[in-house]
Amino acid sequence: MIAVLCPGQGSQKPGFLQPWLELPGVQNHLEKLSDAAELDLIHYGTVADEQTIKDTAIAQPLIVAAGIIAGTRYLEATSNLQKNIVFAGHSVGEITAATLSGVLTEEEAMAFTRVRAQGMAQAAAEEKTGMAAVLGSDEKSITEAIKEASLYVANMNGAGQIVAAGAEEHLQNLAQNPPAKTRVITLKVAGAFHTPYMEPAQTPLNEYAQTISPSAPQGILISNYDGSTLDTGTECIERLIRQVTAPVRWDLCMETLKKCGVQTAVELSPAGTLLGLVRRTIPQVSRVTLNTPEELKLFVEASQS
Repeated sequence: MIAVLCPGQGSQKPGFLQPWLELPGVQNHLEKLSDAAELDLIHYGTVADEQTIKDTAIAQPLIVAAGIIAGTRYLEATSNLQKNIVFAGHSVGEITAATLSGVLTEEEAMAFTRVRAQGMAQAAAEEKTGMAAVLGSDEKSITEAIKEASLYVANMNGAGQIVAAGAEEHLQNLAQNPPAKTRVITLKVAGAFHTPYMEPAQTPLNEYAQTISPSAPQGILISNYDGSTLDTGTECIERLIRQVTAPVRWDLCMETLKKCGVQTAVELSPAGTLLGLVRRTIPQVSRVTLNTPEELKLFVEASQS
């Protein structure tokens, strides 16, 4: 059993799409995704600087497009190597996972991401908010400290990582007065995602959802909402919309990966973050990053030997 993992916002890096443009057909593929996203994804994925691609309205479509580019080529290259695949994505990466599993078309995915990103960017602009990772082993005391600081628990990532979100001043207070035996790290995102601050973004997403007819997932698709597996496209879209204001339960997603008997986890570009969590939580699972076509080639060759 192989898991295909799709990263979320904050994983992007300047120029990370450049290696993929060396493959035949990728430029045309990205141009089509750009049209659906109404963004020049080639520009943002190759020459734009770190601050520019931190913008939510840019970062989210860029990450989903990168996952689609890497993911489709992975599925094409390995179609004869395995039959059982689990798809899981973190936050906006859930849209990538839904697309690769066949719930959404690529055009629908990019349009959905555009609506989501613009709505969340607008919601984030209304107040100065942000997110911070709290690293420590005592989950209960960390969640209590986050709530006492007038913040929300936005991500339960497992492996000793919980993400707090809310007003910047409250995040600063948490960083200056961290819970015992913890470390607080400010994240490169521009809002309090997966909290009630994002509620205004759900209305346009609900409106867009009325215009599409999602398909049932092919393979196993895991929901961030509670780590459950999804059977219908409609349920997937409902969860994606609900997830805008609900915490990401990546810890429960990893529990489901374990129950599914996953032996190898492949993280799509921009890869690294999710495999780090897998390494600390399910160390017996082998891990593969697909940040470049060369990494894909090496993985396929190793699988065939």
